[in-house]
Amino acid sequence: MDNAIEITNLRKTYTDKKGPSKEALKGINLTIPKGSFFGLLGPNGAGKSTLINIMAGLVIKTSGDVKIMGHDIVDDMRAARRSLGVVPQELVLDTFFTVREALEFHAGYYGVPKAQRRTQEIIDSMGLSDKADSHARRLSGGMRRRLLVAKALVHSPSVLILDEPTAGVDVELRTQLWEYVKKLNKAGTTVLLTTHYLEEAQELCDTIAVINHGEVVARDSKVNLLRTFDSKQLVITPAQALAAVPPALSDIGELDGDGHLVISYKPSKQGIQDLLDRVKGSGVVVRDLVTREADLEDIFIHLTRRKEAA
Repeated sequence: MDNAIEITNLRKTYTDKKGPSKEALKGINLTIPKGSFFGLLGPNGAGKSTLINIMAGLVIKTSGDVKIMGHDIVDDMRAARRSLGVVPQELVLDTFFTVREALEFHAGYYGVPKAQRRTQEIIDSMGLSDKADSHARRLSGGMRRRLLVAKALVHSPSVLILDEPTAGVDVELRTQLWEYVKKLNKAGTTVLLTTHYLEEAQELCDTIAVINHGEVVARDSKVNLLRTFDSKQLVITPAQALAAVPPALSDIGELDGDGHLVISYKPSKQGIQDLLDRVKGSGVVVRDLVTREADLEDIFIHLTRRKEAA
């Protein structure tokens, strides 16, 4: 078995007696390889949460199949759920348990024998040592987020789903969380991340899928996605400030707020030497220049806007 998650023709339609039905997932086909750090991206309302909630057993699918570590979420529900650890976006906690009690009880729900529990290890890894005996209701928002991650790890799941795990948290937690998650991933845990912080996805994920309006609009390795987006920028700092873009460059250039001349071009169709010749011919004297590659945000905007236009 090469895939940690296999999703085949998955559909979900929400019915409403007072209004029209809404098809949240429109035949999703998606495979997530074992051991990958997989990014699932999409705008609000794209269907990401519905997809995750179906995998977690919180939403009933309309049709299609989902397997987690080879276990069907319906026919082999218990094994599928034992394979999965989910960190939800919402801060949902039992406020009357201490941190330690919450982890112990959660491990018990999964049938983890006391001798095999890693409660203290997880507490230490999540930076919760000084809060171990504090009740959840007394924790800050960032500490509650740490506790949610800790709860998802108590049964050592093969697949870890992180749904916006760093929303509203400080830099220290973000750094600590990612260091620990990267360590888990290197040890073989498959990680599925949803985030609106696209720089995080670009740094962490090896494979990316973009979902929009209930459909997968792209799915490839991060390297291939970045490579196939045929767009770069040449950012020029002129020796003298420009009041406007020279007429000879008006079709490809614009001025940014810092006075740089920004030229957008397609590397497959135009070489940088040709651009520099045009700049020189326009009379602009170059003091400095840099090139900017397309990043994941550019690709995300391109894919989601293209779907809207269609």
